[in-house]
Amino acid sequence: MSAYRTGDPLDRRRFLTAAALRGATVIGTGALSASALSTGVLGTRVTGAAGAAGVIGATALGAVDADAAFAAPIRPLDPAVARSAFAEGRIAAINGDVLEVAGSYGDHSRVRVTGATSVWKGRATTAADIETGDGLYARGLPLPDGTLAADAVWVNIVNLHATIRGIEKTRLHLAHGQHEIIGNLMAERTSAAYGDASPTADLSRLTIGQSAQVLGAWRPSDDSVDLVRVAVAPGAGRRR
Repeated sequence: MSAYRTGDPLDRRRFLTAAALRGATVIGTGALSASALSTGVLGTRVTGAAGAAGVIGATALGAVDADAAFAAPIRPLDPAVARSAFAEGRIAAINGDVLEVAGSYGDHSRVRVTGATSVWKGRATTAADIETGDGLYARGLPLPDGTLAADAVWVNIVNLHATIRGIEKTRLHLAHGQHEIIGNLMAERTSAAYGDASPTADLSRLTIGQSAQVLGAWRPSDDSVDLVRVAVAPGAGRRR
């Protein structure tokens, strides 16, 4: 099972630092300047071997916004709450409320989602938006049958360092290593963060040649990225 317990940060970091473009989820490390996408406080209902059910608040396992996918894991304060585990990969099949996930290292996971699971796919959404072929990063609690009961699922999440190579009205041209990426600018959803300032809808200070950290959602259909936030260094760029 591709589930990484918080006590094993090496495996989790290996996944978070992978940048597999052209047909795979793109995820990188690094905290961004602000947490702009709050999905609220949810919980996961888990059923034990004896059939007893309980609700674990998502905040016991960590935050559920987009930035939480890259945050250091926390230890639950309640000793009755098990340590969280993680799963990642491409969704190979969806069987009811269970996602069959092919991991990046040849392993396999089964991730259970419910109406209480926080789902992010470029924005806060529901499990109905999850599709076969999507990339997935999930956090939750391991169940006796080997599945991961997810309290939070991040679908197609992208977090990487890039250089702005071109600017158009509806998209940015980005370079990440040897890869060229099209970043889709979304009206009323894409924001920019300049240094430590709060994210703003004003994108006018983004300029060609800037180094940027981008947070967004990968589109499997064309390998482009829907940009949620573009963060650049303090004082970088001038109004164009």
